[in-house]
Amino acid sequence: MFIFNNTFLIRAFYGCLFCVLFIIANSVSAYDDLTRVEKSPDGLAFALQDMDGKVHKLSDYKGKTLIINFWASWCPPCRAEMPSMERAWQQIKDENIVMLAINVGEDEDTVFTFLGDFPVTFTILLDKSGEITESWPIRGLPTTFVISPQGKLVYRAIGGRNWDDKAILDTIRQLNK
Repeated sequence: MFIFNNTFLIRAFYGCLFCVLFIIANSVSAYDDLTRVEKSPDGLAFALQDMDGKVHKLSDYKGKTLIINFWASWCPPCRAEMPSMERAWQQIKDENIVMLAINVGEDEDTVFTFLGDFPVTFTILLDKSGEITESWPIRGLPTTFVISPQGKLVYRAIGGRNWDDKAILDTIRQLNK
């Protein structure tokens, strides 16, 4: 019969903790880039209201680079990346780049409460029914798309990112050249 002692348990605990931290660190670094989309899907569109009731259409932004983030307040990676999105927005807002965040399936009160904890100055749109979200190639939340000034989907990011990362912002800025 094998008896576990405290030293064994402590070493096992720290060994497991090291493995978990290693996996998390590698996962986070894997999410620091954008995935190029080789073939832009046809038919991407939306007409959604913002928090003030104004309708925004995808076609309103022709000629601008767009960052479109699909998110929900209950989603931990969405919550984690929102502050970096605001920091990124502060850096790019005067560069012919637009940032939109489309909330998926929640009402104005829920989004308003969330924005009290995570204030942002870029536009938040509401897809209360989830109909628009279903028509886009989304695999989970958050998912973010970067669309060129020509209206082509160029990059996709599934999962959270550090949007104020210089490499990500430089990649996006290249679309304006």
